Amino acid sequence: MDALWDNIEKLSAVCRAAGAHLPDEELKALQVGKVAEEAGDDHRWSEVQNDLVGAVIAALLAMHYIDPTGARADFDEILHRRTRRGREAATAV
Repeated sequence: MDALWDNIEKLSAVCRAAGAHLPDEELKALQVGKVAEEAGDDHRWSEVQNDLVGAVIAALLAMHYIDPTGARADFDEILHRRTRRGREAATAV
């Protein structure tokens, strides 16, 4: 998972540099919109899989844009909460 986030951070730096002329909030909004765009409406499974990977990358980039220093920890925390074990731990408290 670290390699994935390392790549996201590198890609984020390239994308941020390309969008340096935009206000930060606009850049964040555009990246979140990119997640919806990547969902696509293709009909072949290979195209759907390609769109899903694009959506994952776009979503992780959006998380990194929103909070560059906390995106990994936020992802881990949210993923844990969304798992059965995480939900069980939350209700036990």
